[in-house]
Amino acid sequence: MGFSFGTPEKVVFEKERCGELFQTDAYINGKFVKTGSVFEVTNPANAEVIEEIASCGVPETESAIDAAEIAFKTWRKMTPKTRGALVAKWGDLITANADKIGAIITFENGKPLGEGKGEANYSASFCEWAAGEGRRVHGETIPWSDRRIVTIKQPIGVVGMIAPWNFPAAMIARKVAPAIAVGCTVVIKPAALTPLSALALAKLADKAGIPPGVVNILPTSEELTPAVGETICRSPKVTALSFTGSTRVGKLLLSQCAGTVKKCSMELGGQAPFIVFPSADLDKAVAGLMASKFRNTGQTCVCSNNIMVHAEVHDQFVAKLVQSVKDELKFGDILNGATMGPMINQMGVDKVKRHLEDALEKGAKLEIGGDSLGGLYLEPTVVSNVSWDSLCFKEEIFGPLAAIGKFESEDTVVEFLNTARVGLAGYFFSRDAGQKMILFKLLRGSFWRSKRIWTGQRRSTDRMRRVFRNQIHMLC
Repeated sequence: MGFSFGTPEKVVFEKERCGELFQTDAYINGKFVKTGSVFEVTNPANAEVIEEIASCGVPETESAIDAAEIAFKTWRKMTPKTRGALVAKWGDLITANADKIGAIITFENGKPLGEGKGEANYSASFCEWAAGEGRRVHGETIPWSDRRIVTIKQPIGVVGMIAPWNFPAAMIARKVAPAIAVGCTVVIKPAALTPLSALALAKLADKAGIPPGVVNILPTSEELTPAVGETICRSPKVTALSFTGSTRVGKLLLSQCAGTVKKCSMELGGQAPFIVFPSADLDKAVAGLMASKFRNTGQTCVCSNNIMVHAEVHDQFVAKLVQSVKDELKFGDILNGATMGPMINQMGVDKVKRHLEDALEKGAKLEIGGDSLGGLYLEPTVVSNVSWDSLCFKEEIFGPLAAIGKFESEDTVVEFLNTARVGLAGYFFSRDAGQKMILFKLLRGSFWRSKRIWTGQRRSTDRMRRVFRNQIHMLC
């Protein structure tokens, strides 16, 4: 469209930025151990190999599960205060090493360094919260007739965890910190694309004094991932599973867990509607969309996907958004000032291109962007007047494409969203207090009203329509 977002610079891996946190071996039973095979981790900013990493298979997975089971017997008996102190120390070490962790995240994930450091501090916040909250886990005594009903809460045991690549440190801390704070032990398989962040956290957990076997991390190649995942899911020694990733894989894991009736926690795909009513503060709405659409190059599970703007303010909103995109989003050196990085892999690039082509074929107007800048870099792109039967309104985009559709009637929006296959998060902007009632017509998802994206330790997350009945939360 004639506007330049700058030129992406090749970012060369600098091991010295990572210090002792750069680890390449699996972490099992308190030790970094080599395995029989390795796999390559590449830098998405330049497609160059960062390092060869130990690749765990079924034997290593079984060893980690055994170590976690043994450690659970003593870890569960520690006082919440003692466990909390160790988790808090882990968090303090993450904060103290935020620069190194941020660099590791940037090198293996491609997000700008500022976002990488932010993720490191975000990771530490889960440790801080869990360290305190773990002390307050208690049951209750309920009076009933001439007796009392007494409930107590106990750690569930060994928890299997499978983490995503888009927040390779934060999603691990978010899963691990609460689990170990209440007395569970964990076996974690990080994403094959981003294992280095997980291993850095393992190094800090070790330095914090968390006992051997409590935290086990299994870097795994794409080829061995199905076998490792299935081993975790089918093991009778693993009592719960936490997974963040695609709906397709989530359904597979649930079926594999069924035989041992595991407690499963799943955060799967979403389509994150972003609704702008005529009464909205458009500047605030644009700021909210910029925050929720383009961070991490649009690769987050709560990125705005179905952007629905009332016809009365559609054109004005689009104009303001295009100006903000021009002003705020720049390529360059992701270690020094750039606000946009590469996509994680070619599959993600191809999906965004397919969605854009489909939208344009169905009558959408290209407002800005739309070009590939080589490698895994895509321009931030805005299209308006998008048909609601376009792929980008039916599937999760997971990239820097803001697809904006019009609506005339609130009921049309509600009907469309309630027939969507998945629900996870959503946003709506309005200064009409009565319009908040739209939330109660929606069946699924967490909604933010006139707010930028917010996430934190206490936010209740909800899941996929086919798996869980979701709740609706309004954070005003």
